[in-house]
Amino acid sequence: MTDTPPSPMPMPAPPAPLRPSATFLLAHPAHFMALGFGSGLSPVAPGTAGTLWAWLSFLVLQLWLSPAQMGWLIAASIPLGWLVCTVTARHMRVLDPSSVVWDEIAAFWLVLWLVMPTGFWGQLVAFGLFRYFDAAKPGPVGWADRLSHGVDPASDRHAWTWAGFGIMFDDLAAAGCTLLVIALWRFF
Repeated sequence: MTDTPPSPMPMPAPPAPLRPSATFLLAHPAHFMALGFGSGLSPVAPGTAGTLWAWLSFLVLQLWLSPAQMGWLIAASIPLGWLVCTVTARHMRVLDPSSVVWDEIAAFWLVLWLVMPTGFWGQLVAFGLFRYFDAAKPGPVGWADRLSHGVDPASDRHAWTWAGFGIMFDDLAAAGCTLLVIALWRFF
């Protein structure tokens, strides 16, 4: 009689990713912020919708906040964004959900804060450049985006934290590239 090893137990399938909804948006404060106060629920181009929301909210906020206060708000929005993006991605069970747009908001606020004062056309150029770098992910933006794509939540207990960092980092790289192009354009 031969001893046959017991067959391994089949691994259960991971839970299906959650689709964002108004209920999900309001279920947790991190979801509300990470989904851009609802702008990330746009069925078409949520990243663009989040960037438009960032532009509009920046213009409204600067009516009440000084440039220094805006700088402090932006400085706080980046680590807080890492946290809310981490929580929301984990709850959605997706490493980089397209509906999470806080990364676009914080990064575009940074761009606007650093290019102001500028008129509508300068802001529109900044918007177009930022959307190009964020969507096409050329060079350093693509590198920043790929940093967190190799994590496996099933085997790495820090995968979600790393994913939240990656969500924010590639948009900050897109902001940096946008600012570099604008600086070169103004210089020459």
